[in-house]
Amino acid sequence: MPVSQKIHGMLSRSSWIRKMFEEGLLLRKKLGPENVFDFSLGNPNVPPPCEFKNALTEVASQSLPGQHAYMPNAGYPETREAIAAHLTQKFKVPLKFEHIIMTCGAAGALNVTLKTLLDAGDEVIIPTPYFVEYEFYVDNAGGVPRLVPTKKDFSLDLEAIRSAFTERTRAVLINSPNNPTGRVYDAETIKELSDILEEKERLYQRAVYLISDEPYNEIVYDGIALPSIMEYCRNSIIAYSYSKCLSVPGERIGYLALHPELAELEDVLGGMILCNRILGFINAPALMQRVIARIQGVQVNVGEYQRKRDLLCEGLSACGYSFAKPDGTFYLFVRSPIADDVAYVRALQQRGILTTPGVGFGGPGYFRIAYCVEDATIIKALPGFAETLQEYQNSRSV
Repeated sequence: MPVSQKIHGMLSRSSWIRKMFEEGLLLRKKLGPENVFDFSLGNPNVPPPCEFKNALTEVASQSLPGQHAYMPNAGYPETREAIAAHLTQKFKVPLKFEHIIMTCGAAGALNVTLKTLLDAGDEVIIPTPYFVEYEFYVDNAGGVPRLVPTKKDFSLDLEAIRSAFTERTRAVLINSPNNPTGRVYDAETIKELSDILEEKERLYQRAVYLISDEPYNEIVYDGIALPSIMEYCRNSIIAYSYSKCLSVPGERIGYLALHPELAELEDVLGGMILCNRILGFINAPALMQRVIARIQGVQVNVGEYQRKRDLLCEGLSACGYSFAKPDGTFYLFVRSPIADDVAYVRALQQRGILTTPGVGFGGPGYFRIAYCVEDATIIKALPGFAETLQEYQNSRSV
């Protein structure tokens, strides 16, 4: 076998998102690109804000000594200071530059965090549905994922989380707004979750960390407030990416933010800075660090995504689909009309519609639609969604 047994096993469980995206490339050749409606990949289509383009142009035109050289592994101090100042206002927690580590996106941030915190066999509680890569990230660090279902409305089942704790639990990993459901966990939920962590810390006499993956924390709709985990939980770590708020996923720029009262703070910070290097990330991209230092608080026009959400939800509701309207992100998690969500996704594919089966997110019986696409893609796909649903409804009535 040319690859390790472990990786061979992972290949069969690898990302359905990428799988459907790649199948879309073949489908375009077969049906023509104008007849393929790709909702598989969360690739932002709202343009980056003009402030980003202006800052990028200005930074790229500079000629500074060491402009493209290595910097401290935690990132440029001035960039970390700018982020800390912004987050202090946003989270109402006094962060300093020492509490910020620049990373290669949220994926880099999460891998660095888990590598730092986990001993072999340590457990990480993950509510489901969840972003498809979390299990692999935990495994990368030698940990064990403990998957805990959410409630029917995708809110956290706090009693189930409490029951999932063992003496090996090292962290709880949440994602709000959630990919794939779009659910935002409210302040009361975060406070109760924090209370559970403190309760278990007293019981097991070890720190338990709340890790929040927040690449969508600006993409929230309808005036819903996204609570700060740092306001409620002392042992909190935020992994962030600018991919979504600035529409720059290919630039791989993000950060880790650690609560200033985090247990074993100095050791954790030191471990993360080391892991940033030994995992191979080395430094977050120098050019992007200089750019984002200038545009803290800038974001894409979120109203564009809310409009797309409403267009899609109204259209699918008229077709007869069942779903919970998302609070944020640019994803809709739709109940499959048949139990086999993979089969239903395949049926949609026959009409040129690319979605992602919920089983890939730990949510079987659903499928995910990434609506960060042109309005025309949504509008032209709706007849195909309707026809596919009608086909299955007719087959049941025969």
